[in-house]
Amino acid sequence: MDKDKSLRAHLLELLDGESAHISLESVLGGFPVEKINRRIGDSQSAWELLEHIRIAQWDILDFSTNPEYKEMEWPDDYWPKENGTPQAWVDSVEQVLADLQAMRDLVADESIDLHAPIPHGSGQTVLREAMLIADHNAYHLGQLVLLGK
Repeated sequence: MDKDKSLRAHLLELLDGESAHISLESVLGGFPVEKINRRIGDSQSAWELLEHIRIAQWDILDFSTNPEYKEMEWPDDYWPKENGTPQAWVDSVEQVLADLQAMRDLVADESIDLHAPIPHGSGQTVLREAMLIADHNAYHLGQLVLLGK
């Protein structure tokens, strides 16, 4: 296997999240919906974490693929303002998984140079953005696992 294919395979494994972490699909698919707005101490609720994952992941994907990308305001644009509902949870899970698949597809696309700077960025690459999604998701998935118990 050449180095580029090997790197893509490792990135895809990282985005799947099952090597060293639990997968996004496992956590979100089995999360008890009746607990989505519950907090433990000062922590965010599962709904807030899911929406934050969705928004941040979408933003990273949009940045990676959209030459007309518009930067969002931190932190206000990255966190939900309202409690979630069971239907909003389902919709958000579907969008998170769809956007994660879109990033997987981008990484798997051999016409994409993973090391090339994103033209409208300031030195970021698809490689960096894919690792950012994997790292960010893993961090918040750990929090979701604890909230689900």
